[in-house]
Amino acid sequence: MKNILLISIVIATCFTASAQSGKLKKADNYYNKIAYANAAELYTELIGSEVDSPKLKSKLADCYYQIGETEKAEEYYAKMITSPEAISQDIYNYAQSLKENGKYAESDKWMEKFHSMEGSDLRVKEFVSNKTYVQQIESQGVYFKVNLLKVNTKHADFGGYPYGENQSYFVTNRKKRVSVKRFHSWNNKKFLDLYKADVVTNGELENATFLSRKANKKFHEGPLCFTKDGKTVYFTRNNMNRGKKRKDQKGIQNLKIYRADIDGDGNWTNQEELAINSKDYSVGHPTLSADEKTLYFVSDMPGGIGGSDIYKMAINEDGTFGKAENLGERINTEGQEMFPWMTSEGLLFFASDGHLGLGGLDVFVMLPKKDGSFKKLMNVGKPVNTPKDDFALIMNPDNLTGYVSSNRTTGTGDDDIYSFTLLKPLKVNLSIKGIVADKRSNTILPGATVELKDVEGNIIATTTADDNGSYEFGLEPDLDYTVSAHKDDYFDDSQEISTKKLDDGVEMLEQNLGLEKDPGLSLYALVTDKKTGAPLENVTLTILDNMTGKSETFNTPETGDYRKALMDKKLDDRGSYNITLQKEGYFTKTVTYNTAFDHEGQYDVHANLDLGLDPAVKDLADLIEINPINFDLNKYKIRPDAAKELDKIVVVMNKYPGLVVELGSHTDCRASKAYNMRLSDKRAKASAAYIKTKITNPERIYGKGYGESILLNGCECEGAVKSDCSEEEHEKNRRTEFKVISIGNDDVKVKNNSTDSFDK
Repeated sequence: MKNILLISIVIATCFTASAQSGKLKKADNYYNKIAYANAAELYTELIGSEVDSPKLKSKLADCYYQIGETEKAEEYYAKMITSPEAISQDIYNYAQSLKENGKYAESDKWMEKFHSMEGSDLRVKEFVSNKTYVQQIESQGVYFKVNLLKVNTKHADFGGYPYGENQSYFVTNRKKRVSVKRFHSWNNKKFLDLYKADVVTNGELENATFLSRKANKKFHEGPLCFTKDGKTVYFTRNNMNRGKKRKDQKGIQNLKIYRADIDGDGNWTNQEELAINSKDYSVGHPTLSADEKTLYFVSDMPGGIGGSDIYKMAINEDGTFGKAENLGERINTEGQEMFPWMTSEGLLFFASDGHLGLGGLDVFVMLPKKDGSFKKLMNVGKPVNTPKDDFALIMNPDNLTGYVSSNRTTGTGDDDIYSFTLLKPLKVNLSIKGIVADKRSNTILPGATVELKDVEGNIIATTTADDNGSYEFGLEPDLDYTVSAHKDDYFDDSQEISTKKLDDGVEMLEQNLGLEKDPGLSLYALVTDKKTGAPLENVTLTILDNMTGKSETFNTPETGDYRKALMDKKLDDRGSYNITLQKEGYFTKTVTYNTAFDHEGQYDVHANLDLGLDPAVKDLADLIEINPINFDLNKYKIRPDAAKELDKIVVVMNKYPGLVVELGSHTDCRASKAYNMRLSDKRAKASAAYIKTKITNPERIYGKGYGESILLNGCECEGAVKSDCSEEEHEKNRRTEFKVISIGNDDVKVKNNSTDSFDK
């Protein structure tokens, strides 16, 4: 049933070939006019001739593919598919022919080839994301029971459109019209007509009656639907105008939707075509929404997604129609979507050869949300669908029974009508399953607690992993969840899952959970007195985790040590910590500890970093050995030997970023007081300036000259006072002192407002 009733008809008698035209040209002419049956006959005669080619075989294979003879289509595609002339459409059609012939594995191989050529095609995207589609369709359970009807003939029969309480319409080409000796050249079969029948026990159709000439014209009539009151019918018909066929520029006679009133005697009156119709494209397969305010239909109009798409348009109160809207990529593909049927419960059934199915046309259903929009596309599965064409599923008003059509090999003839009964509600029975295991060893973890939570963190369900480490939960559609597992001595594992936008046919989600065993990681720190090496009690340790920004503060016991358990760290994680040590009477110290957690257990910080604290001093000379800072006579330029001593101060100040120092320069009594004050101040500021360039926060040190104002002995010599001190005694007064002003934090900005910072 390839493209049935979205094919456009061409009468075989309309072709004439000039005497000069060869058989190939005539065959191509038929092919271009979609007269596939006639074209196939001529192409077959040309196989093995001098005009035989891969392109000819491709056209012949396509003819057979289009008229549903997939065994022959496979045969001729196989003879040209490896040729450089094979195009992507050849590859796709070959894959579909193989599938219709039940060769799924081989079909999938050629779909992979098609994927490499047409990666953006919606059909191949769906295939790549769901390669186990056959198993999923077969395992989803049986929703329908089907039964072949006795009304079928060796000819094409399809439909089962309900009318009233006990009548149904169907479409068939069984009737041989004496006055119409035409066959449509797509497959050289008779044109389709509308019949009416009585519905009896088990859905059988009896007393089948040919409709009047007002309903059945010369060419195709097809899919239709009625309003609930039985007074209006929408139906499909070949493009006719006052009994004359109308064609597009290619000579193709397209399809149109007509609307008619039904009088009390069942006659179709006031027949009119819809404004959406055009001679340039087909419109057909009408179906009404439950409230009859929307008409759904099929068309190959320009701007669609594929060969034929499903559209909808509003029916206004005055009987006019709104704008046609394509139902979009969730429903339509580059393939054929057709035979839509909307139920009173809002389920939209349709047939498609573009979505993943068992072969040919498969029946799909769009399941509705509470607001009436569609939430999920579902292949209805076996026994409705087979490797052949399955289409035109029509649900009766009871939403339990109806009809579906198929050209499966077990039928009576061409297309056949089957009645069906719905065995269970059509919905996706979603669930999630998985295994809880050790993340590193993959050993299963029976007894692990598994929880299912909603988006707000509320626990919906709890279970325990069984002896195989397995768990399972039921899920609802269109929701987000979190599934997590817990077990003693292991870190938790949580994974987000969603039942939104699932691939077609998916009912089971899988999510394994990996728990990592707690490796018992910890940091161990031993703090000591830097000079004596003795453990220090009551040292305040603040450990800042640079990875998380979290910090923790604690005090050392008498033993001077502390062990911090790292409950959130795992093997192969990296750690970075700023550790600040504070104790009264000692310089505050901050160190950074970086490590890779590559083994279990304890990590000794003091084995890699110096955690010894220096006692606080009033003068840095009590902490480090500083030689005299020497200058040339009457100069204050920093000499290399002086720089060497000043660099010692730089090391200390960078070690303790909170340290604030006053650099005081002193002279002996010789020379005038004013001169000594100026010279000492210049030397002090020059020394401080040297250090400022090499430490963080340069404002932590400043220079101050004291001249001879603070002598360490009685070596005065100003004015009339004459000193008899030795050179060694004067040398004691020529000194540089590094007074500790503060050991606070490094944000402190110190200004020298003191007139005598070294007063006792």
